[in-house]
Amino acid sequence: MTQEVEIKFRAADLRALARKLRLAGFRVITPRTHEMNTLYDLPGEVLRNRHELLRLRKYGSEWTLTHKSGKKTARHSSREELETRIDDGKKMDLILRALSYTPSFRYEKSRTEWTDGKGQVVVDETPIGDFCEIEGPPRWIDTTAKRLGVTAADYITANYAGLFSDWKVRTNSRAKEMTFKSVKRER
Repeated sequence: MTQEVEIKFRAADLRALARKLRLAGFRVITPRTHEMNTLYDLPGEVLRNRHELLRLRKYGSEWTLTHKSGKKTARHSSREELETRIDDGKKMDLILRALSYTPSFRYEKSRTEWTDGKGQVVVDETPIGDFCEIEGPPRWIDTTAKRLGVTAADYITANYAGLFSDWKVRTNSRAKEMTFKSVKRER
């Protein structure tokens, strides 16, 4: 099991952010790639009530299955994370459904991954706006954020389901999922 430690922040200008990342010594390791995520839960929202997450992700042509648990939130979001690659995501979906897991939330984005060799910065273009995640050791996160002009007041520790829920309240949207099609239809 690995510990995922990260923060998000809103990215107002993606070009300016890319310039800052390059100046800070980052390089792109994965160019802009489409990503579709499906969260699964048992009847009665068992996983959600335990603050756990089970996600099937298609990133480009690759599939992964991820379980996250033990969320701790202070200045950074921290969770235990187990992840494995899946050869056939459609079959994995059928297996999960056969075990009584059902899709509880879908969200998509286009993601670009950057690194400086010490941690990872990802830039996510989502239907509800652009975000950046900084993931790595806590001190490195804070140093990287400062180099990018991001203050602790800008840190977001919510996941995309939480951000979507907040966005729906703010915009009075009836969108059921955070997909480009669903959000566009509601605008």
